[in-house]
Amino acid sequence: MTKAELVTELADVAGVTKRDASAVLEGLVDTVVKAVKKGDPVKIPDLGTFRKVHSKARMGRNPQTGEFVKIPARKKVRFTVAKSFKETVAGARRK
Repeated sequence: MTKAELVTELADVAGVTKRDASAVLEGLVDTVVKAVKKGDPVKIPDLGTFRKVHSKARMGRNPQTGEFVKIPARKKVRFTVAKSFKETVAGARRK
């Protein structure tokens, strides 16, 4: 689904104009980006959680040459899917 399709669907569901739906979507994205950048996790019910994590420096290998390469520490963004979303999309697991 493209952004235009998402905006159209949001506008239809909410009963607002496409311009208003687009503004809300852009506001949501901006808010999530700012909060995660500060280090605050953002939990969207029934969708998932965005959070910033730190990876430690480590040694890796160049697969072509086999030589060791130092991979520096860095910040990453992690998204964890909500259980209800996962069950709805993938179906409940049978035991």
